[in-house]
Amino acid sequence: MASTDTAPKQDDLAGLEAGLDALDTVEISRTPVREVLVKKVLPPAVAIALVLVVWQLLVSAKVTTEDKLPKPSAVWNGLTDMWLQGTLLEVVWTSVSRGLFGFLLALAIGTPLGLLVARVKFVRAAIGPILSGLQSLPSVAWVPPAVIWLGLNDSMMYAVILLGAVPSIANGLVSGVDQVPPLFLRAGRTMGATGLRGTWHVVMPAALPGYLAGLKQGWAFSWRSLMAAEIIASSPDLGLGLGQLLENARNNIDMPGVFLSIILILIVGIAIDLLIFSPLERRVLRSRGLLVRN
Repeated sequence: MASTDTAPKQDDLAGLEAGLDALDTVEISRTPVREVLVKKVLPPAVAIALVLVVWQLLVSAKVTTEDKLPKPSAVWNGLTDMWLQGTLLEVVWTSVSRGLFGFLLALAIGTPLGLLVARVKFVRAAIGPILSGLQSLPSVAWVPPAVIWLGLNDSMMYAVILLGAVPSIANGLVSGVDQVPPLFLRAGRTMGATGLRGTWHVVMPAALPGYLAGLKQGWAFSWRSLMAAEIIASSPDLGLGLGQLLENARNNIDMPGVFLSIILILIVGIAIDLLIFSPLERRVLRSRGLLVRN
């Protein structure tokens, strides 16, 4: 009788384990190309088309003169001219390379600084308010002193980027660490994950959502800081970036060039977010079972 009683219990336990495994398993399947086009490509394409239509209607209605609001076709002609001259990619890459390198420097500085502020009470009391103040300070305010200290060179550009992005990255990590459940830390200490090991294996993975939000904001501040520096500190020695392109168009009263520069700046910012940060965010959400499909 004992053997016959234990058999159903074992079957029940096996069924329970299978059910728990099924709950933990997240079914991941590739989204059909047609669905991707309909849900992700079509909406922004329609929005862009509507903007162009409204833009053209405003021009056709002569709401203002063309020297203030150029035709979309004039902006497109400026884009094609730069492409045919071979300067478009060079101008874009000048700014993108500066922005990405400055962001990587800010990442290397802001991450350990954020951990230090989050984990050491004295450091938080001393530096925390300063980081918050620096984050609210407009990046353009750092351009004049950076020019005086470092001159008109790439070092000045990177200094402005660091001063704009490091506080955002550090504060994002601090916010993420503050949201780590204390139970995770106690469990890590019980398993011997203390010090740097606990930081790497427990704190950082648990704080990843807040840290990622800080990285996205840090990139936004990096890009904005760079554009401010390029617009104000224009010099032939710095090469032609998007900020200098915008300032040159303003000086020449070239409104199609002004609009083209603004559009290129916007496109680069959106592209970096879609190519780098959105995939990282989806990966983090998927690893936590919050995103079932791509």
